[in-house]
Amino acid sequence: MQKLGRSFSTHASKMSKRISYTVHGTVQGVCFRDFTVKKAKSLSLTGFVRNASDGTVKGEAQGSSDNMTNFLGHLNRGPSAAKVSKVEHDEIAVKEGESGFSEK
Repeated sequence: MQKLGRSFSTHASKMSKRISYTVHGTVQGVCFRDFTVKKAKSLSLTGFVRNASDGTVKGEAQGSSDNMTNFLGHLNRGPSAAKVSKVEHDEIAVKEGESGFSEK
């Protein structure tokens, strides 16, 4: 029984999920998109990041549950010149066959 529990736990942490996110604060003109791409790639995530006309940074990211949790932590901190006031995110449908993480 114990072996099955461990196997399930490992499988659950590797299941893909996808989020849409919006980062508020001083997040444009401070290399936030470049920072986001580097962190996402280091965590083997797919998706994109872009500046929005309202001054926020928005995007989508997909990967394992554990890596998504780490990614959200990075978004909340941002690069040293950023001042993140809030990160909003919602779980959305997974996109099959996506590769890479890009800046739009």
